[in-house]
Amino acid sequence: MTKTHKKLGELASTAICGNDISSSVLYVSALSIFYAGQYAWITLLIVAFVLFLFRKIYGEVVGALPLNGGAYNALLNTTSKQLASLAATLTLLSYMATAVISGNEAMHYLHHLIPNMPVIVATIVLLGIFATLTIGGITESAKVAIGIFIFHLFSLLVLTLFIGYYLSQHGLSQFFENQEAPLRQGSIGMAIFFGFAASMLGVSGFESSANFVEEQADGVFPKTLRNMWSVVSVINPLMALFALALFALPVLQSDAYQNTLLIEMGEHVGGKWMGVLIAIDAVLVLSGAVLTSYVGVSGLLERMTLDRILPQYFLKKNSKGSSYRIILMFFLLSVSVLLITQGNVKLLAGVYTISFLSVMALFGIGNILLKVKRAKLPRPEQASWIAVIVAIIAVVFALSGNVLMVPRDGMPSNITIFMPYFLTAMGFIFIMLNRIIILRSFLRIVKYFNSKIIKTINDIVKQEFVFFTKGDHLSNLNKVMLYIKQNEHTRKIKIVTVLNKDEEVSIKLKTDIEFLDREYPDIDIDFVVIHDTFGPKLINKLSNEWNIPVNFMFIGSPGDKFPYRVEQLGGVRLII
Repeated sequence: MTKTHKKLGELASTAICGNDISSSVLYVSALSIFYAGQYAWITLLIVAFVLFLFRKIYGEVVGALPLNGGAYNALLNTTSKQLASLAATLTLLSYMATAVISGNEAMHYLHHLIPNMPVIVATIVLLGIFATLTIGGITESAKVAIGIFIFHLFSLLVLTLFIGYYLSQHGLSQFFENQEAPLRQGSIGMAIFFGFAASMLGVSGFESSANFVEEQADGVFPKTLRNMWSVVSVINPLMALFALALFALPVLQSDAYQNTLLIEMGEHVGGKWMGVLIAIDAVLVLSGAVLTSYVGVSGLLERMTLDRILPQYFLKKNSKGSSYRIILMFFLLSVSVLLITQGNVKLLAGVYTISFLSVMALFGIGNILLKVKRAKLPRPEQASWIAVIVAIIAVVFALSGNVLMVPRDGMPSNITIFMPYFLTAMGFIFIMLNRIIILRSFLRIVKYFNSKIIKTINDIVKQEFVFFTKGDHLSNLNKVMLYIKQNEHTRKIKIVTVLNKDEEVSIKLKTDIEFLDREYPDIDIDFVVIHDTFGPKLINKLSNEWNIPVNFMFIGSPGDKFPYRVEQLGGVRLII
């Protein structure tokens, strides 16, 4: 049993998930300008409209099913575990990519301030710090998230004021000049389409609040959706407008400005210190996105573990109520991905993009299924059918745009990068979902091979051997038995003595054989007396009658008076 912990309020909950979605301003404005050019601010407003539709969609589903897990929980309660697990896998991949990309980008910004800092090592340290912080409890994590979130909003406010003052002095001529620039995509429609697809990266993190809803106080969840929507609907289009008003379009679409656009804007209007402020803000808010990943993935994987999709081993909690084994596993997974990609986070861009867009589409589908299959379930609010359908279509357009998007810098396509990670994760989930069937199949295979192995062993050990004795002493016969036991796989031996017609077997030999039979209970000794002449003819005759190859027949070393050479006996073996 774990202690009851204080629920999170509006500010704390908004900060935890808001750091992730609001950090998008550091890259989404530049990304949208790269694809949509002067129409970037329009694509970002379209994104804000789509997100407005998803506010109601998320509010209805989570209001009706206020449990951790997001899209997984929605589909689990309306469809099958298999489809719900698909949503969970995509969500997990999204969080993994978010943690690695945000952490690595945060350390790249810090590298601008501390040039000698090793980025990959620093990223691992950052991932470890926030893993430790999350293990310490969600309340402690929330305090850090609040500090980061407030500082981020403050930094953006300062930047906005300086840009506003700069534009009041220099006018909007650059903005109007950019409106006449040629489009990279050839047509306005294609520019807006690909710009919208790229701009949908700016809503990553919106799904996070649904993954830790059980930690939020009553009535807080819809407020987090409203707050996140308000932040990205204002700052993302606004920063795109500001960028178009400050710099020429070719400069904005160059690689140099893609990762550091807000820093360049800050230095342009406020000098070096403003650039440093934005760089520090970038380090902090991207680090906050790492924290969002830990909190979100903890709620998701704990829910999956409770549903026995993951091993029950992960349910263990510490005194703070944190599922520390889940957090440590996610930390190790993130570090391994970072090391595999060698810090080239562009390799994870496809995973990041396709995963969370797919999760949003599945959440919309979950809303439809909730309306159809769980119509009587009470819910505090409802999204209209038209809103749900339009939202799903918009996400599908964004998803298709990211799949069709021409790769940059010679990188593989998004779908090429995404599939190996997706198939690996789904493979593990498939095994867990079908583990009883797999174990039973494995048991059948084991039984089949076990029976085959037993049959093979029996075929081997049932092979009979023959030793021809002239009445050897017990010590020699014992050497024969020891040789058989140590060198041959068998449970049966014929000890054969060949006598003349009128000759009788000695009582001593019979007694010796009986003694050996008792001493070697694992070997069945068959004592055979034959009246004939020992030689090649008899050996071949007995080999045919008993179906025992000649090379499985043994004799002692013959003396000088033996009438045959060894090679004339057809392969009989000498063993004493």
